[in-house]
Amino acid sequence: MTPEEKIKELGFELPAPVAPLASYVPAQRVGNVLHISGQLPMDSEGLRKGTLGKDVGVEEAQKAAQICALNILGQIKSSAGVELGDIKQFIKLGIFVASTPDFVEHHLVGNGASDLIGEIFGDVGKHARAAVGVSALPLGAMVEIEAIVEVQ
Repeated sequence: MTPEEKIKELGFELPAPVAPLASYVPAQRVGNVLHISGQLPMDSEGLRKGTLGKDVGVEEAQKAAQICALNILGQIKSSAGVELGDIKQFIKLGIFVASTPDFVEHHLVGNGASDLIGEIFGDVGKHARAAVGVSALPLGAMVEIEAIVEVQ
């Protein structure tokens, strides 16, 4: 089963990539390694905004993290021109969570993205990760995720 077929089987769609919101490129390839710029939880329903520990719960933020993961895949395919089947290994995800100082479950929010990538790619989706809290993210987003991926 291709990654695209698995995405559909899981009830998701591969999104068209969102254009950069500032002065950067969405994907940078260095040899066989792709660096995917931070992706916000933006889809056809708009941007998921809020702050964990204030007005957003973990479950809602996990769904936002899934959207970020799908946007990463969209950038890999469209902006970097790499077929998802040519991904050799997810190396690392950097997960940023807009949160109050007393919120301490950033790792659980990150599982939304990590678990989805694992379901789609199996062992190829296993990755290192950092999940950190920040006071604010661009446009008021609740989550932003960047990725480093090895490709064929």
